[in-house]
Amino acid sequence: MAGGNQSVVSEFVLLGLSNSRELQFFFFVIFTIVYVASVLGNIIIILTIVSDSHLNSPMYFLLSNLSFIDICQSNFATPKMIADFLVEKKVISFEGCMAQIFLLHSFVGSEMMLLVAMAYDRFIAICKPLHYSTIMNRRLCIIFVAISWAVGILHSVSHLAFTIDLPFCGPNEVDSFFCDLPLVIELACMNTYEMEIMTLTNSGLISLSCFLALIISYTVILVIVRRRSSSGSSKALSTLTAHVTVVILFFGPCIYFYIWPFSRLSIDKFLSVFYTVCTPLLNPIIYSFRNEDVKSAMRKLKNRYLNSWK
Repeated sequence: MAGGNQSVVSEFVLLGLSNSRELQFFFFVIFTIVYVASVLGNIIIILTIVSDSHLNSPMYFLLSNLSFIDICQSNFATPKMIADFLVEKKVISFEGCMAQIFLLHSFVGSEMMLLVAMAYDRFIAICKPLHYSTIMNRRLCIIFVAISWAVGILHSVSHLAFTIDLPFCGPNEVDSFFCDLPLVIELACMNTYEMEIMTLTNSGLISLSCFLALIISYTVILVIVRRRSSSGSSKALSTLTAHVTVVILFFGPCIYFYIWPFSRLSIDKFLSVFYTVCTPLLNPIIYSFRNEDVKSAMRKLKNRYLNSWK
């Protein structure tokens, strides 16, 4: 692995999504709208939760932190991708490429763990409602968030520690719109089989294990909810449906990329778009438009803002 001194590549060329100028302009408009909607939507969720005392609960505390991670994920590569639609040669420095890899895996790893924490919160709320306030206190929620970030950063560092020292001595074209780890590793001037196995083990197993844990948890919760026939259970079922939808849409592309990380198809870069650009939009769409408490709090926040300008 010790090949850092052999690296002569100072920048990588990003091939992007398409060579067609018409398609690039179309993508520029679409992804600009998606990006702005993602960032503004998640900012509004955070402001709504912080400003409304009725949303001062562990579930919404975790949700606000999920929105913060989604804001971060919206900004690690999307602004550059949008800007690159307007230029002919799309390049990124070696340092910028390594930074993208680090940030992506930090945010994704953190979000995976945070989704597990949110599943645990719903499990306690539905299965042990009388003990909910005692178990899910603010201290435990802060610990969950801290662990999520710690796992995400450690997961990312474990990748970057080996990637940054690879000998990049010639090929520098990345067939994507950002520095995707498997595609960058393939450019190294050495046998990368061990690195491929490491990537598969690290990212693939953490993705698959978190996904299975979440599916099992929500299955148990849904079985319990279906046995009840109250309005509270109906509300719980609606919340759980939103959570399960986010889990499936978030983990689906992630597991796909890291179960077969080094065998890419032409459609894979478009799945990367969904994974990196569209996923941050899932949070405001699913949680805001389907949650009556959040929508009510948003209306109050809007009225308060409008009244302050009168």
